[in-house]
Amino acid sequence: MQRTREKTDKMEESKAMRKLRVCVATCNRADYSKLAPIMFGIKANPDEFELEVVVLGSHLIDDYGNTFRMIEQDDFDIGSKLHTIVRGEDEAAMVESVGLALVKLPDVLHRLRPDVLIVHGDRFDALALATAAALMNIRILHLEGGEVSGTIDDSIRHAISKLAHYHACCTRTAEQHLIAMCEDHTRILLAGCPSYDKLLAAHHRDDYMDIIRNWLGDNVKEHDYIVALQHPVTTDIKNSIKIYELMLDALISFNKRTLVLFPNIDAGSKEMVRVMRKKGVEQHPNFRAVKHVPFEQFIQLVCHAGAMIGNSSCGVREAGAFGTPVINLGSRQTGRETGENVLHVRDADTQNKIYHALELQFGKRYPCSKIYGDGNAVPRIMKFLQAIDLDEPLQKTFCFPPIREWDISQDIDHILETQSALAIDLGGTNLRVAIVSMRGKIVKKYSQANPKTYEARIELILKMCAEAVFDAVHLNCRILGVGIGGGIIQHNELIHGSTFCAAELGHIMVSLDGPECMCGSRGCIEAYASGMALQKEAKRLHDEELLEVEGMVDLKKAEFVSAIHLINAARLGNSKAGAVLRTGGMALGVGIVNILHVVNPSLVILSGVLATHYQAPVQQVIGQRALTSAQRIQVLTSDLEEPALLGAASMVLDYTTRRIY
Repeated sequence: MQRTREKTDKMEESKAMRKLRVCVATCNRADYSKLAPIMFGIKANPDEFELEVVVLGSHLIDDYGNTFRMIEQDDFDIGSKLHTIVRGEDEAAMVESVGLALVKLPDVLHRLRPDVLIVHGDRFDALALATAAALMNIRILHLEGGEVSGTIDDSIRHAISKLAHYHACCTRTAEQHLIAMCEDHTRILLAGCPSYDKLLAAHHRDDYMDIIRNWLGDNVKEHDYIVALQHPVTTDIKNSIKIYELMLDALISFNKRTLVLFPNIDAGSKEMVRVMRKKGVEQHPNFRAVKHVPFEQFIQLVCHAGAMIGNSSCGVREAGAFGTPVINLGSRQTGRETGENVLHVRDADTQNKIYHALELQFGKRYPCSKIYGDGNAVPRIMKFLQAIDLDEPLQKTFCFPPIREWDISQDIDHILETQSALAIDLGGTNLRVAIVSMRGKIVKKYSQANPKTYEARIELILKMCAEAVFDAVHLNCRILGVGIGGGIIQHNELIHGSTFCAAELGHIMVSLDGPECMCGSRGCIEAYASGMALQKEAKRLHDEELLEVEGMVDLKKAEFVSAIHLINAARLGNSKAGAVLRTGGMALGVGIVNILHVVNPSLVILSGVLATHYQAPVQQVIGQRALTSAQRIQVLTSDLEEPALLGAASMVLDYTTRRIY
């Protein structure tokens, strides 16, 4: 036993002393800007890591600046240089380049024998790297997976994610996309973009004007020049070349100093360069056309530009960190998360449209955005690499969602019928709970009188929900979640707030000294316009013998009086009851005006028993009190069955079942 223990201790000691052999493969200037911070992090920890650098793709082409030299200038030893690009810049050349890379990579990977290969993004070169490594049983860490852009890059990016064993993504949405793609959440790191570590730390350089003048001339001023970077869209080459031509025409007309970077090596780039030379951009006094700018200097140029234009991911990602105004042209970045600094011109089909976008954006400054990172990505990735257990099975596993047993139908109608939500409506008179199917069908509904105290109300809600969950089992309904109260949905996400209590719309105050609300405050919409508020007014009028009018059923003093009696009295001409309804409608209208000024919707839809009675006064208040931009918003009433319950259920059903790609 002693010898066994000593042997185990030696094995553990050997494992602790073993360095993780990491190979970083870079294909072009863009991915190096993301990989370099990680490479520096690995190099700074020689006791834990061995770094191998492989360079391929456009790094080694003179027309694209021979950018492998900047890797050498950063003092990295390049272990292998692979010439993998087949010239031609068309679709066939891209395919041949992938094939050539696959022919050359096995020898290199066999010689280096890395524990982990780090590959970035969505380039066809990166797909060759991931394919070779996966087939050679090398673990892959993929950077920036899970994102959505809008071109063939999406397909390549997601394909690499499926080949990769580990993921370091930039945004919460990208993380959720990877989970939706059945990737193991324990192997996904929400790190942020590594390039942000450098750009957030370095963009306040004192010598930034020297850099700007070096690239654009001595007489250029801060925020008075443009950076243009447009790449071909390989799935729509003809249109992307047309957009590039229109962009150059607009820039020539706009008459501002402009730095134009050559496009990347994708199919269509050769034609774009021809367009640039046909326009005389390289000789134009306002333009400087360059193949490459070192990343640290490029940061300064983007940070202090009057605007950035094109379709580079830098415009929708890194530029947001500086608040630089961006004009994003065409479809290449469709689906990307962006800050408010980005103005999209999806259909950039005229020079005038692009010129007008330049007029709108040039010289503005926006709040800095950190959607893609907070400057601490590299430390997170270093810890992630250190945690990789090389004794774990190499074969990756996918986290598929559970399915029902084989003997239960998987017919689409069955799935749509049985995936359900519990919806809760906190009405003034009644509490209601419903089981609502994916199709919007109310399978079963429960209703109880609303207790007067908060504690009793919560106890009853829990009791009704428990009863509904029990019944759901026998109704073959799978409850996905519970929807309660109101909500605001923005970009397909329910806004919950810091304490999960956002969108208490009924408690918007419309008067400082209005009637007391059940929340303890005064003047809330609910205190004027809810069913409970109208019931209270109905009882007051009844007690004062002012509620009954000719045509109404006699109400005895002891009988329970509800909002329905108030509505019937108003319909039969009771002026007091009518005034109560008008006041409630005006209070609701004032509250809706406040909402219109905050979220600026295109339509207002009222639902419930009181909707038809409130429609006219709400429309009137909007016309009188809203800003001009909101005065013409139309107020409609819903004709859905139980819209409050359906709305609550839809928040659950949409959130738990959607997949966004």
